[in-house]
Formats: sequence, C-alpha cells, structure tokens
Amino acid sequence: MSHVFHRHCQSLLPTISHGRGAYLYDTRGKKYLDACGGAAVSNLGHNNAQIKHAIQNQMDNIPYAHTGFFTSQVAEDLAHKLSSLAPEPLNYVYFTSGGSEAVEAALKVARQYFLEQGKSEKTQFIARHQSYHGNTLGALSVGGNHWRRDPFKAIMSPSHHINPCYPYRFQEQDETNEAYALRSASELETSILKIGPENVMAFVAEPIVGATSGAVVPSAGYFSHIRKICDKYDVLLILDEVMCGVGRSGRFFAFEYEDITPDIVTVAKGLGAGYQPIGATLVSSKIHNAIAQGSGFFQHGHTFMGHPMACAASLATINYIQQHDLTSRVTKLGEDLRSKLQDTFGHRDYIGEIRGRGLFIGIELVEDKESKQPHKPSHQLAKKLKATAMDEGLMIYPMGGTIDGTQGNHILLAPPFIIDDAQSDEIVDKLNVTLQKVMRHIGEG
Repeated sequence: MSHVFHRHCQSLLPTISHGRGAYLYDTRGKKYLDACGGAAVSNLGHNNAQIKHAIQNQMDNIPYAHTGFFTSQVAEDLAHKLSSLAPEPLNYVYFTSGGSEAVEAALKVARQYFLEQGKSEKTQFIARHQSYHGNTLGALSVGGNHWRRDPFKAIMSPSHHINPCYPYRFQEQDETNEAYALRSASELETSILKIGPENVMAFVAEPIVGATSGAVVPSAGYFSHIRKICDKYDVLLILDEVMCGVGRSGRFFAFEYEDITPDIVTVAKGLGAGYQPIGATLVSSKIHNAIAQGSGFFQHGHTFMGHPMACAASLATINYIQQHDLTSRVTKLGEDLRSKLQDTFGHRDYIGEIRGRGLFIGIELVEDKESKQPHKPSHQLAKKLKATAMDEGLMIYPMGGTIDGTQGNHILLAPPFIIDDAQSDEIVDKLNVTLQKVMRHIGEG
C-alpha cells in the first residue's frame, strides 16, 4: 500500500531508479526515452555532471538562508545572468520555487505596480481560453482551461478570457495570416473597452501555448498588435514562458520571435533542468522602480525563494546551454524532428497538424483530416496514448480537450536538447508503433 497521495489515486506507477542522458530507467530495468522532458522540464537530460557538481559545491558552502535575512552570491549571479539575457528593460528578477509561484508573483506585482501609482481601480486581468498558467488559485483564475478550472471556480477570483491565436482552428479559409493576426489581437481591445481600460491591469498569455493545446505558435504580427493595444490602454503585458522558455523554442525567450518585449515574463521548468525546483519572474525597470520609489516593499514572499541550491542548479543549466550553443542546436534538431514527423505521419487521416518551434512540438489528432473533426472524448485517446507509449518505452505528453477543454486531442513533444539523430529517429519509430496500436484499438488503424 502506498501512502503517497498520487495525482491519480488508482494509478499503478513504475518506480523510477535512475537516469542517463535522454533515458530514464525504472526499478524493473525498463528503459524509457524521455521525449517530453516530464513536462518540458528536463531540457539537459538526466545525470548532467556539470549541474550536479554545481549543486554539490553550493551544498558544501550553504544550502539555505532565508532571503529576509541574506542574499546569496549565487542568487545575485543568476539574476545578473537572466537580466543580461533579457532585453531592456527587463532588469529585475524575483525568484520562486516553480511556475505557478512565478505567475502568482507576476499577478501580484502587477497589482502593486498600479497601487503605487494610486490606480487602485485597476483590478482585472484578461487572459485567453485554452491557456494554462499554473494550479494555484491565482494562476488558475487567469488560466483558460475549463477542465482544470471548473472544480474550483466557486473559490477563484474572476477574470476575463478571449480566444487564443490558434490558426489551425480559428483562421478562416480565405483569411490571410496578417488579417487573422489582427482580428485575433483585436479581441483584446474589444475586451478592454467592455471592461473599461481604467479597470484592467494586465493581459496574460503564453507566447507558444503549451500543455492545453499543444505547441500552438501565434500568427506573425499577433503579439505586435497585442503590445500596441496594451500600451494604448495602460495595460501590462505578462508573458508566461514557464513551459516554452529557457531555449525550448530555439531562442532563450520565446517572445524573441515576436519583436516585442513584455513588461513581465515568467520562466520555470527548464530553468533548473529538473535538478532543482525553481522559477523566476522578470519585471521591467518601470515596475520595479515604482515599488522601490514608492512603498519600497513588494508585499509577497515564499520561504524557499532564491534557494541557493536551486539558483546554483539554474546558473549551471544556463551556463551549459550557452557553452554548448544549445539554442542553435535546438533549432536544427526541432526542424529535423518535425520533418521526420511530417514524413511519417503527415499523410495520415488522423493527423490534423504538426506544429511548434524548436524542440517544442505539438501533433493535433483528428478523426477526419478534411473536416478537422475531433475524436469523441469517450475514446479517452490521451490516456490510451500515454499508457501505450510507456509500454513501448517512450514518454510523451498527450492531452485531451485541445480545442475547448473537452473536444480534441494532441501530443506534446519536448525532448532534451541533447538528443542525437538516432534518438530523434527512435522517438518517431516508437510514436509510430504507439499511434498504430491506439488507432487500431479505436477502429482507425
């Protein structure tokens, strides 16, 4: 009998033993190719000696000191590293223990920024349907995944949601990419005007939508329009890169593709490569200075924020990415893997779209390619795909509810940046077997 309160109370999970490179091994000796990084976390694979050495050194010096009493050199170095990688004016870094905490901090700092200016009426957030920003109540309230939200709606703060920029589903057949980007972004302005610009604090969005819709890349120009709308109405732009950041897209920040700079950006998951839990909220100088020159105190905090060992793991992760030019490698590996996936699966009637950037790849599954009709939720496709892939020794991240929280299915792939061509082929081969078995089972083989 297990006394662990597992995510799924009836699940019988294998017990992890150890990891080497892109592979994990359970206590029975079964080997799994980690093609999703857990949840886009293990971007440098498992058992990286450089990161382990950094953690050990930090443990030997000081494993923990409360940030209400001390700063640490490793936290200062990491903040400097992150701010140097970010464009101006993202010059200040608030550390957390994960992505949900990073989003909570972003929401709270947005509120305090306007309070410091005497704009206390600004209380409302706008986000997007089919987004995911974390599981704490604040993060969940701006998230747009109905399946995750519904059980807790009664105790969540209200927020507002517009449609995502999701070309595969929402772009009209005769609509240009530019026209769709403008139409999609214009929903934000409509929402701001409906709520009242004086009441809106911030717009929250993922530059590349992750878990809920499967690596949905925005149309070119979409975020440029969003940035202009936010500036026009004194609304902060918060970008959530918890899943798509830290090189996952082929650039350190995914928003770099959009030629914009947010006011606040959150990162986590791959920030510590899974070796330690850590997240960060980067804020612009204007936000930091409004608080520093006002009350002087950000009314927020967590016991383990800025944890020295977590900061050491993160700094070693970023240094390793830079030393090995892994963002360039991710771009090439991603292009190659998408090409292999397209060659193998693109012609199949149950493959709707293969999309993504870098090693952040989504495969949307459909019942019929022409109509884009999704499979019935009763098929429990995502559950069957995950179980079958595990049987084949492959870890993937499938999800249901791709379109609206109920309809649709996709597979998210987010393998480590260190995979080689043979492992890329192995992903495709094992995914091929997985899909054939599952589709045969539901009568589409």
